[in-house]
Amino acid sequence: MSSPSPRFRFRSPDRSPRTAPALWTGAVVGAASLVLLVLVAVRWSPLMSLDRSVADALHRHAVGDPGLVHVNRVLTDWVWDPWTMRALIAVAVIALWWRGARRLALWTAATSLLATLLQQGLKAAVGRERPQWTDPVDSANFAAFPSGHAMTAVVTCGLLLWLLRLYGAGPGLWGTALAVAVVSAIGVAATRVYLGVHWLTDVVGGALLGVAVVALSAAGYARYTAPREGSHRW
Repeated sequence: MSSPSPRFRFRSPDRSPRTAPALWTGAVVGAASLVLLVLVAVRWSPLMSLDRSVADALHRHAVGDPGLVHVNRVLTDWVWDPWTMRALIAVAVIALWWRGARRLALWTAATSLLATLLQQGLKAAVGRERPQWTDPVDSANFAAFPSGHAMTAVVTCGLLLWLLRLYGAGPGLWGTALAVAVVSAIGVAATRVYLGVHWLTDVVGGALLGVAVVALSAAGYARYTAPREGSHRW
């Protein structure tokens, strides 16, 4: 008689007090991001003076170093591009669907989509212009508050970390994924600000909104969806 093939069985999220920290985190960070949004919308940013000085200094350096400009564009347009981030979420959604966790797959896809719609809607609502610099970088044509690169990277990394935690990833895998997420968040901020295409306010605002979206999504799934999901086999 053949022995059954080994399977890894991960716990499913359930109703528990553990949802409270994520809910409170999402609420607090979301409130902070909305306050920042209002300040930007009325043309007053707590980082305005720092924004201008940092952006001007970095931009002057960037224009004089074509090599770093090229590296920045590769990282921005390929590694941390929003479409690259969305492709990672698509792979995770397909994997979840294939393994039978269809409710979780739909929840993850919906969270990513709603985050994109939120960022685009807020960007259109604020519509803050960039300073006009006469150089090939042409930074004035890039996105306004909040930074789509920053928000998409934080949402993507946050959702993937949440999925790993949800299915009981070991400390080695979890630590590696966390390190990649931190490097990605810092890298997106550095590449966006370096060429002057974003203010610090844009990057901070996008990151805050991303954290709020992931925290509220995780709390919402654990609170309302998990009891119907059952356990998943991978």
